[in-house]
Amino acid sequence: MRVPKGWVPVMAKEIIEDLVKREHIECVLSEEQVTAVLEALMFEELMVEDRLNAEIRELLKKYDSEIEKGRLDYRSLFNMTKKKLVQERNIIL
Repeated sequence: MRVPKGWVPVMAKEIIEDLVKREHIECVLSEEQVTAVLEALMFEELMVEDRLNAEIRELLKKYDSEIEKGRLDYRSLFNMTKKKLVQERNIIL
């Protein structure tokens, strides 16, 4: 996650407050409830890259011996795999 976790609740609250103040949205629920929903959505979206990185690490475990022997470069394999999966899955990072 590129944004510190502690910032997400603050950003969600500010976004909702600003949207209400500018009258872009009208909350049927309380602002706190709407903020909690936005916060959960933001966490989910921000965790996409973390989940992808974990998946790539699992995929590359198959090549541990080759990497340790110096035949393959972990960083370049990781980056190539990530680029390919991002493109295949249409992920926006």
